[in-house]
Amino acid sequence: MKIAFLAAAAIALTATGVTAEIVKPQDVAYVDGAVATSLTGTPGNAENGAVIMNKGAGNCIACHEVTALNHLPFHGEIGPMLDGVADRWSEAELRGIVANAKIMFEGSMMPSFYKTSGFTRLGDAYTGKAHPEGEVKPLLTAQEIEDVVAYLMTLKYD
Repeated sequence: MKIAFLAAAAIALTATGVTAEIVKPQDVAYVDGAVATSLTGTPGNAENGAVIMNKGAGNCIACHEVTALNHLPFHGEIGPMLDGVADRWSEAELRGIVANAKIMFEGSMMPSFYKTSGFTRLGDAYTGKAHPEGEVKPLLTAQEIEDVVAYLMTLKYD
């Protein structure tokens, strides 16, 4: 019964055109480095966030150590340890840090994972040429940011 109701609700929302709007990188509202609202309107998937922490454009553990991910090799020591990060930062602050840490921490070496403009000499992969205008994509999608934040919110000492 509950599943049927949820399915009907999802169909009704789709039929009425009510969907979550993805916030574009240039439209993210930072307040003291924090981003209060979801970039997607969809809850993050902590399990997928843990995968992003280790692979692809995320690869957070290249710079950070996370005890819960000790089964994975090559944790970095450049960035702070992320154990207990959800005790130190709010969800909004973590979203802002992952999206663009340089806003909260000027001079940070952490990449801006949800930024598409304002770069100095942005190169086009390994071509030796400048990146084509208007074709810069963020390192992580809005949903990937939400997934990483959802995973980070599980990293509490309690």
